[in-house]
This record gives sequence, structure tokens and C-alpha cells, in this order.
Amino acid sequence: MNHTQPYQNPVIEQRADPWVYKHTDGYYYFTASVPEYDRLEIRRSKTIQGLAEAEAVVVWRKHAEGPLSQLIWAPEIHFNHGKWYIYFAAAPLDHPVDGTFTHRMYAIENDSANPLEGEWTEKGQIVTAWESFALDATTFEHNGKLYYVWAQRDYDIPGNSNLYISEMQNPWTLKGEQIMLSKPELDWEIIGFKVNEGPAVLKRNGKIFITYSASATDINYCMGLLSADENSDLLNASSWHKSERPVFRSAPENGQYGPGHNSFTRSEDDTQDVLIYHCRNYTEIVGDPLYDPNRHTRAQIFGWNEDGTPAFGIPLPDKGFVRS
Repeated sequence: MNHTQPYQNPVIEQRADPWVYKHTDGYYYFTASVPEYDRLEIRRSKTIQGLAEAEAVVVWRKHAEGPLSQLIWAPEIHFNHGKWYIYFAAAPLDHPVDGTFTHRMYAIENDSANPLEGEWTEKGQIVTAWESFALDATTFEHNGKLYYVWAQRDYDIPGNSNLYISEMQNPWTLKGEQIMLSKPELDWEIIGFKVNEGPAVLKRNGKIFITYSASATDINYCMGLLSADENSDLLNASSWHKSERPVFRSAPENGQYGPGHNSFTRSEDDTQDVLIYHCRNYTEIVGDPLYDPNRHTRAQIFGWNEDGTPAFGIPLPDKGFVRS
């Protein structure tokens, strides 16, 4: 992997929860959480490395008050049913209540060819089967159906958030059953906080893979993996298998700590798979890790194991990093 790593990390500094989408127009579109948690930005570039210098266009800002006024988290840009959508989470309060924050999930829509232009329309809250802390939504299409995967708290299950899946009636409305895929229960999923969050979907080798992030957002943050056969019922929890161990975690030998909240894309020549993720290059965090701005966006080529599962390896060193 080291010999085929074309990207100089970090690609973009101080951008957490990074989402990179390569569209049919040949552009990479990028959005992520900004340190101020107050707006939605989009960048585009013909190359992944070029996203660093691309203009960050603000397409939406938080409201002055109400449910969309605080802590704008983890946006993702998708092209669904011929239009652009950004899915994100927002809260009415800047502090937790009863152990978790008060986020709900929302979507905005744009029917322009270029999502950096045109009008973005608020489509409202993505309403789930019950009201509680909810965030980190992603979507994917399979066999003509659009699916929504997200993290949400169930007050009857210990922890901050579990992972759920639902079919979508349209790009901003769920329909039918909402199925739990995973809850934080393994020892590496419950350090600091009991968390399953940040799902990202990858389809390959006859499988549907969902990566997700677990534990507190410090050096313990890491990625797990769910997998299902592409011909199985994706709304049946028994179709999904959880890896017993993390598939991507801190690499102190490379100066990389707390990798996670990833997305997937393809290399510029479409021959290789690319893991996009955030990570810190130090461990001395002052105060709440959530408000430390230095979770930087990174990109890394990855391969595949003989059994058809992704082989992410370990986080590679930043440019100029010298091992002590």
C-alpha cells in the first residue's frame, strides 16, 4: 500500500467527518463538519489533492434559533433521483440533555447541474420511527431501491447511538420498517462512550459493506465493518455480519490517532479504491475532544483481502512525519 499512496496527508486541515463524492461530471465534491459547526460548505476539484486549494462555497448557514440553530454536524452530499442532496444533523441546543445531544437529521435539495450554484431548498427533518438523538445519515441505491443508514439513540439500549437502516420513499422520506443493524457492545466499541456512528457504504465482490465508527472521539476512535450478501434482504438484521475486531484504528508508529468517520471514493483514473477519513496527529487534547478542531481530512488507497473484504491497512504517516 505504501508504494501506491499518491496523496499527501492531510489533504484538508480542520475538516472532520469528511465526505467525498465523485460524480459523473468527473469532479470530486467535498463537504465536512467545520470547526465552528455553523454552516454547510462544498468544494469541488478534478483531483482529490486539489480539494485542498478549491474554493469552499457556503451553501447554507444555521438558523438564528430553533431546531436548526446549533452544532451542524457531519454533512454528506449525494446525487439521488436526479438531484443533489446534502444530509446533515442539527440541534436546538449546544449541550447534551439526558446524556446525549439533541440532534435530528435534515436534508436540503438542489436541482442545478453544479451544486455550488443554484438554490438549495430545505426539505425538513428526516422523520424516524421515534424522536431521539439522531445523526450521520448516508444513502445508497441497490436493486432499484434507495436506502438510508444512520445513527440514533434508543433509550432502551445502553449507549449513545446504534446503527439503523430503512428504505426511502423519496430522498427525504423514510418508508416501511426501520431495522437496527448494530449496537455498541464489543470492548473496542464502548471506550469512553458506547457509540456506533458515521456509517459509509461500499458495494463490491457480491457484498454490501458498511463501515462505521466506534468509541469516544479521541485516540480510541476506530472503524468497524458490517457486511451482507448483495442478494440478501438488507432490511433483515440477520443478513448482516459484524467484524469482531476494528478494521481501521490508531497507528502510533505513524503518528496517527483516532481515525474514523470515513467515506469512500475512487482514484482519479478509476482503478483504485480510496478511503477518506479524519484523524489527529497528536494525543494531547485539551478539554472535550469534540471541540478540538484538528481532526484533519486524509485520503488513502486501500486493497482487498482474498475473502473479498476490504483491506484498509493502517493510517499512513502525514507528509513530513518522522518516526521517533
